[in-house]
Amino acid sequence: MSGLRAPALATALLLAFAPAARADRQKDPGLREIIAAAIKETPCFAAKYDDVVWFALMRPRVESRLRAQPPDLRMGEDVTAAAERILHAVSCEANKHAMLRDRPQLVLAVIDVESAFDPFAVSYAGAVGLMQVMPFWPRELRLSNKDLIDVELNIRMGTSILAYYLERERGDYHRALGRYNGSLNRREYPDLVLGRLNSRWRR
Repeated sequence: MSGLRAPALATALLLAFAPAARADRQKDPGLREIIAAAIKETPCFAAKYDDVVWFALMRPRVESRLRAQPPDLRMGEDVTAAAERILHAVSCEANKHAMLRDRPQLVLAVIDVESAFDPFAVSYAGAVGLMQVMPFWPRELRLSNKDLIDVELNIRMGTSILAYYLERERGDYHRALGRYNGSLNRREYPDLVLGRLNSRWRR
């Protein structure tokens, strides 16, 4: 955990109690082209309030999670601006994938479990950012590790990975989430994400 930002320490400790992810999580050869294509995509410019009701329902919930973070984790934004930035990225990126188009709340549940909405979170397996993307992707695709803390890029990469696994597992949430976490055939992580989805992120 050396080099971890001091404000992110609390999140790192929180993540220590989540189901452990293997260091080779997301290291699927089939993902390389998916991630490379996602990185090359232009920023998501879909209408910010395509679903006004969804934004109105989700914004207070994300704001509540952000208020639990130290102020400097919001990258200079107030809570509302930071929440809207995350929600816009989640809505827009999820809408690109057939397996997530009607399931943006699943992405929010993954973020909640993976990083507790801390963009600087670093796990003991080395995963980085809101959706805990593994750092071998920057090395593979000539990015810097710093790129992984970018909110929009991290969510774009994370949703692409999650959608890939959902497609591979034909919509089986437990198996897809297990692959995302590197804990296939174990129920702890999928059950935690789906429990969070039902308790906090259902529409």
